[in-house]
Amino acid sequence: QVQLVESGGGLVQAGGSLRLSCAASGRTFSSYAMGWFRQAPGKEREFVAAIFRNTIYADSVKGRFTISRDNAKNTVYLQMNSLKPEDTAVYYCAAAFVLTMQLYDYDYWGQGTQVTVSS
Repeated sequence: QVQLVESGGGLVQAGGSLRLSCAASGRTFSSYAMGWFRQAPGKEREFVAAIFRNTIYADSVKGRFTISRDNAKNTVYLQMNSLKPEDTAVYYCAAAFVLTMQLYDYDYWGQGTQVTVSS
């Protein structure tokens, strides 16, 4: 079992930046692919980015967001630049056994952190 805790959300103006962090329990962190998803009210949860040995991104964030990980600290990050109002959502950290964009492949989820981008 893996426990995940997100932090770093908040309110930012359009064009600004935020860095989200996700701290994971356990000593097998490097064995998991880690992903970020987001969900706005009334919308389906959608894939944002994931990292294992390589990285993958949703087209909507490519070039603006960067996912990274520090296996020694059991932590994954999401650096978000050039933020837009449509990025407003609750952002969730998740863990999977393979590098994937599919929600159903992720077995463990954090509680989420709110990101609000004002125009």
